[in-house]
Amino acid sequence: MKFKTFAMFVGPSVFLMLLFIAFPLVTVFLNSFQVTQPVFTTQEVETCSAGFLAQTCVTEVKTIPVLDDAGKMITTTEWVGFASYANVLGGERFLNALPSFDIGAILQIDFWKALRFTLTFTLITLPFVLGVGLAIAVVVNNATKAVKGPVIFISLLPFIITPVIGALSIRWLFYGDGIVTVWLEALFDTDLSIAANGVAIEFLMMFYRVWHVAPFAFVIFYAGLQTVNQDTLESAVIDGASRWERLRYVVIPHLMPLIVFITLIHLMDAYRAFEEVIGFSSESYRITLQYLTYDYLTPDDAGNRAVSSASASAMLTMIGVVVLLAAPLRRTWRDHRGA
Repeated sequence: MKFKTFAMFVGPSVFLMLLFIAFPLVTVFLNSFQVTQPVFTTQEVETCSAGFLAQTCVTEVKTIPVLDDAGKMITTTEWVGFASYANVLGGERFLNALPSFDIGAILQIDFWKALRFTLTFTLITLPFVLGVGLAIAVVVNNATKAVKGPVIFISLLPFIITPVIGALSIRWLFYGDGIVTVWLEALFDTDLSIAANGVAIEFLMMFYRVWHVAPFAFVIFYAGLQTVNQDTLESAVIDGASRWERLRYVVIPHLMPLIVFITLIHLMDAYRAFEEVIGFSSESYRITLQYLTYDYLTPDDAGNRAVSSASASAMLTMIGVVVLLAAPLRRTWRDHRGA
């Protein structure tokens, strides 16, 4: 009855949309508290060697899965509470390293290693995305009509390319006998192995993110520049304001809502980074939280997936996104109420 009342209050279409969004989240949330495992049984298997007179037989006890009448594996689901979260966070390894604050030992745990890189990756690339996007927008806005079209087209190319293909393109420039690597080796007269250097891989992944996402910021900022009050700019010029002062005191305050919007989009997108790990094959050196969830879902040698751990990792990732978005969302809400 309560669901029916709520549906009537918000409207059928909105209710269906909320239900469509909430159902997968609820499923992942519930899966993080339960473990589904196949049912196994033991069976004696006798193996005999070839031959008739000298034949020897050995009896072994093997563990085999229990199958139903249709030949499918029978599974059982057990409610484990927060055990999956403890497993993802490191369990006893994390608790043993926490009292002494052993950062090295903590970063050996996959979750904390992924969290460290994900936060670094997200927060370092953010100002570069905003800065490069705004710089391109200002240049294009002040360019002549003859070159404005080609510059816009070239600026949008990194954003148009499929993310994995873009990452692979930059990877081929630096890995192995890539063009840039060959130039650097000739310039410094040394051998370089960027694929074996975690810091270099991390730098390339950040460079790719800025290269790929800055055009999105450029489009938003360029649209915002078209709405800047020209009378205010002309007044600033008459008062003797330099180009930098006009940008700082007139343009940027006008674009602040767009800056917050791009920040929100970037924080959500970069915190869920996945293509970079695949494109640069950085699994041995740098992983993200999204890749960690994918790794839990990869079948092991027996074909089993750690669905519960993957669900717990996904929920922790969503919590991290909410924490990152709290500050810009609070600013947006404050500005909205002030308006």
